[in-house]
Amino acid sequence: MTDHLLNDLWWKNAVVYCLDVKTFADSDGDGWGDFAGLTDRLEYLAGIGVTAIWLRPFHPSPLLDDGYDVSDYFGIDPRVGDHGHFAEMIRAADQRGIRVIIDLVVNHTSWAHPWFEQAREDRSSRFHDYYVWADDEPDPRPDKVVFPDAESSIWSYDDLADRWYVHHFFRHQPELNFANEAVRDEVHRIMAFWLQLGVSGFRLDSVPYLIDTGEILGTGEERTHEWLRDLRSFAVRRRGDAVLIGEADVELGDLRRYFGDARGNQLHMVFNFLVNQSMFLALAREDARPLASCLRALPGLPRSGQWLTFARNHDELNLARLSDDERAEVFASFAPDERDRIYDRGIRRRLPDMLDHDRRRLELVYSMVFGMPGTPVLLQGEEIAMGDEVSLPDRLPVRTPMQWSAGPSAGFSSADEDQLVRPLTRGPGGSKERNVADQIVDPGSMLTWMARLAHTRRRSTEIATGSWEVLDTGNDAVLAIEYDWRDSTLLTLHNLSRDRAPVDLPERWGDATFVFGGPEREPHSHSLEAYGYRWLRQSRHPTGAGGPP
Repeated sequence: MTDHLLNDLWWKNAVVYCLDVKTFADSDGDGWGDFAGLTDRLEYLAGIGVTAIWLRPFHPSPLLDDGYDVSDYFGIDPRVGDHGHFAEMIRAADQRGIRVIIDLVVNHTSWAHPWFEQAREDRSSRFHDYYVWADDEPDPRPDKVVFPDAESSIWSYDDLADRWYVHHFFRHQPELNFANEAVRDEVHRIMAFWLQLGVSGFRLDSVPYLIDTGEILGTGEERTHEWLRDLRSFAVRRRGDAVLIGEADVELGDLRRYFGDARGNQLHMVFNFLVNQSMFLALAREDARPLASCLRALPGLPRSGQWLTFARNHDELNLARLSDDERAEVFASFAPDERDRIYDRGIRRRLPDMLDHDRRRLELVYSMVFGMPGTPVLLQGEEIAMGDEVSLPDRLPVRTPMQWSAGPSAGFSSADEDQLVRPLTRGPGGSKERNVADQIVDPGSMLTWMARLAHTRRRSTEIATGSWEVLDTGNDAVLAIEYDWRDSTLLTLHNLSRDRAPVDLPERWGDATFVFGGPEREPHSHSLEAYGYRWLRQSRHPTGAGGPP
């Protein structure tokens, strides 16, 4: 791959930072984070190695699902700013080499969206067919319900329309009818609007439910993949380097289809939920084999395709792809208290709390995330090992305000704590123990370490674009991945065990250069300390003028 093509495929070598504007930084003291506050903090993000920010929904919304119930796709919640503030943020981000990706939540709208309000009131309205309806009560399909604690059916009755409408999520999120060309045209307009304002792409929320809606409509799965091809084609016509990211937590056999054909004509990137879940099973067992097996089973991707790797995100840690026994193992290790679990399938805690704030294990996990095939994603606050507030309901424990200092309101806002958009994190992961101001001047802090990791990953083009292979090290506790790109080979080693682990490396690694990780004084050691990790590089000097193409 030439350098020019690597620039076009910028997402392959990105470090992505997910943030919620309303909980990130408040500039005007009203208790809500805003775009002006985010703009003020862009220099910080660039400094720690972030090259792309993914913004969670900031549109007008009843906030019954933390903004994933959108009532105006073209608008901005006035509490976080206006389009002028957004444009200024985009300009400032561009100056610092930071791309901006926004959530595109078009599998459903809020029931407060004008489309749905008009659809309810008038069956002859063109907006009625923007949604999926049934005259008679359909099969409730409880197996398709995303939030089983709140809903028992994917259908709800609307007394004004006198019909049933479908919603895989909450009943206040009616599903859009993508079989309707007018709906797809509306989505095109939404994408064109934000691309024109300077965003570099979209994270498509809950992509598989477009597929499920196609099944309900009888259009078939192939038709719904056609809709994804349409979205990608439109995006790249508007902006050649635009990226489409998919949230698609599906079985291994279904993953490859979301990227499209051999050249890649659907999603550019897909979150690797299977690797994420296998990683936590491997951590629980202190045995790398579940993760190594999952990595080896991944399908090959188109040249433009890429995985997104992560430790935690803004939702629960979803373990639904594990067996019941495997899930029980992960629960026992990381969420022994049932209050830390959600929907009988996930964990609603941040990683530091799951690992009892063990610095060794935190470094191990993030080194693995950055050292596995794909583009790494951080959730706001992970760089300082910020904790959660488990007293909050549902998935809100991991969505507390960012901790900028140990001062009042964690430096997030000048407003009193009782005026903040959401309560602060308390306990060992709170702002007194974990904040940016203290860590940014501490060479031994988690923040300093994370910045070194991010910059190391940015310099490791082998991971971004190279071919890779999981090696057998002779030790079940050690994950070893070798990457080849041009005249360089990179090796990442991770010991998931609490015991020192001897490693049987190929002889060619005897003269490798230390890149990142364990004690620099023993880069070629054939053993890793407890929870140890090491990145090594070997350069092959090509013969002849210019080397390989």
